[in-house]
Amino acid sequence: MMRAIRGAITIENDTVEEIKNATVELINEIIEKNRLNIDDFVFAQFSITEDIKASTPAKYARLNAGWHNVPIMCYREFEFEGGLKKCIRLLIVTNSEKTQKEIKHIYLKGASILRPDLRN
Repeated sequence: MMRAIRGAITIENDTVEEIKNATVELINEIIEKNRLNIDDFVFAQFSITEDIKASTPAKYARLNAGWHNVPIMCYREFEFEGGLKKCIRLLIVTNSEKTQKEIKHIYLKGASILRPDLRN
């Protein structure tokens, strides 16, 4: 069975270092909380807001998280009034025996406002 896991994180500044660190933090948190095995991944999609231009999170998924064989796409989100700024979003589709209720979606830093129902 396939399951989708969502997550997001914000950065303070549009720098390569912050994009890298935030991407790795988000990936590690999703993998840890859901006890995922990268070999079970079907694909992953990143989206970034219009104000992130210094780099792409897909690069750091490959270089720093070992996602060498995971098909990854990265998209730019459309900008809209009142939308969250400097946000990296992630969708992982993975093979899993977990129920939808067992999946833990992860929203870190300023992105926690996107899913207040998931706050601890």
